[in-house]
Amino acid sequence: GVTRLLLTRIPFFKEIIVSSFACDSCSWSNTEIQSAGRIQEQGVRYTLAVTSRQDMDREVVKADCATARIPELDFEIPAFTQKGVLTTIEGIIDRAVAGLEQDQPVRRATDEEVAKKIEEFIGKLKQLKEVHSPFTFILDDPSGNSFVENPRAPQRDEALVVTHYRRTPEQAALLGLEGEEELDEKPADSTEDLRNEVLQFNTNCPECNAPASTNMKLVQIPHFKEVIIMATNCDSCGHRTNEVKSGGAIEPQGTRITLAITDPLDMMRDILKSETCSVEIPELEFELGMGALGGKFTTLEGLLKDIRDLVERNPFTLGDSSVPDRTEKLREFIGKLQEIIEGRRKAHFIMDDPAGNSYLQNVYAPEEDPELRVERYERSFSQNEELGLNAMK
Repeated sequence: GVTRLLLTRIPFFKEIIVSSFACDSCSWSNTEIQSAGRIQEQGVRYTLAVTSRQDMDREVVKADCATARIPELDFEIPAFTQKGVLTTIEGIIDRAVAGLEQDQPVRRATDEEVAKKIEEFIGKLKQLKEVHSPFTFILDDPSGNSFVENPRAPQRDEALVVTHYRRTPEQAALLGLEGEEELDEKPADSTEDLRNEVLQFNTNCPECNAPASTNMKLVQIPHFKEVIIMATNCDSCGHRTNEVKSGGAIEPQGTRITLAITDPLDMMRDILKSETCSVEIPELEFELGMGALGGKFTTLEGLLKDIRDLVERNPFTLGDSSVPDRTEKLREFIGKLQEIIEGRRKAHFIMDDPAGNSYLQNVYAPEEDPELRVERYERSFSQNEELGLNAMK
């Protein structure tokens, strides 16, 4: 047979290698994908409540290091047991059924009891495809390169929960990563030196993988706290990126910041969005979950433009993966978002950070801002769980 390889670039998923095999003798064919880009900074877990037949048609990008689980059947497809694939929920179940059925003739000849149990389990998997009762599909990828489609994008999908998390040392070792350890804490007397010094260390460009340098500096934000700003500049391809990390601990309470956008000058407000912060624009029925876009220190206009670019780069709205109705809805959403950026549409901008490490500039400081409301609240058990606080009690 013949195997064809194609290096291609999918927006949002970076670069991938598509391999296709075809045999002229028996007409067997197969297609696989492998990630050719870098491993993401955080792992990702998708939890989907499958309640209808339409949910089975959701497109899924499953990397070879991702684990797929269906808790109701105590069923799991471990990492590295299948090649990466672009498929659907139904396709993943069909592939699992085909794998179990493959060795059934041998099992019936050697151990009939085991063969009967597996046959019963195969029947349960096939029944899932009819969705007679709801079940949960979980896709956990420590590399962060897997994806489950949200058919209502850019609106929030109530059935789909996306969680970004830090990899454990075991997961990092499984991916072949070394040195994923936090920087050693500096002595207390060196804090002042850090404020006046720009640290620089070598890294690789996230776009072209060429050697690049990253600058890091400790910055004090007025009326807020200290943050660490990291900026990377690649001389080879010109790519630039910046990221913000909180320089302090998790606050005792979560923070919810609501800004009424009523003036074009609101776009110039400084904003600090931490990795744990979610963003909501009720007028557009839009919500950006925790971990998306990472930590950023920019202006409100800059963050809204990043959100616009993120929606435009959605791979399921481009090329063969696009659906006319969905594409039209996204174009309408982008148009309304652009009107907010240009100051021609009023809206509310809401930041919800359970860790309390996000900030939106009060232009009237130290006086109260009539358009800005900051609320403190007690975190729920699930929010503490996502932040890893329950294990520390």
